[in-house]
Amino acid sequence: QVQVVESGGGLVQAGDSLRLSCVVSGRYTMAWFRQAPGKEREFVAAMIRSGGNSRHADSVKGRFKISRDNRKNMVYLQMNSLKQEDTAVYFCAASNGWSMSTSIGDYDYWGQGTQVTVSS
Repeated sequence: QVQVVESGGGLVQAGDSLRLSCVVSGRYTMAWFRQAPGKEREFVAAMIRSGGNSRHADSVKGRFKISRDNRKNMVYLQMNSLKQEDTAVYFCAASNGWSMSTSIGDYDYWGQGTQVTVSS
């Protein structure tokens, strides 16, 4: 059974930083998605197994950064310059595939999500 567990969400003010963490039992292509109230789940960032390459959604590029520590089976999402529109439940996801897909359906294992709320 693959386990994916996120942590690190919370309530912050606009302009603040926050780091999300995700522990996964194994080595997979990893991604972060988010879902705001009343909206569809959307891609945020992904990283290949080795950590040598990543991609980020245009909406977060330059502010968010995905990283991983394979020795600890951890994946991170560093979020800087947070905006109110970043408010969402953030999900960590693992894929058996090799591409950094932006599609929800390409990810096989999901965490329960962690809430990030950005106030003005």
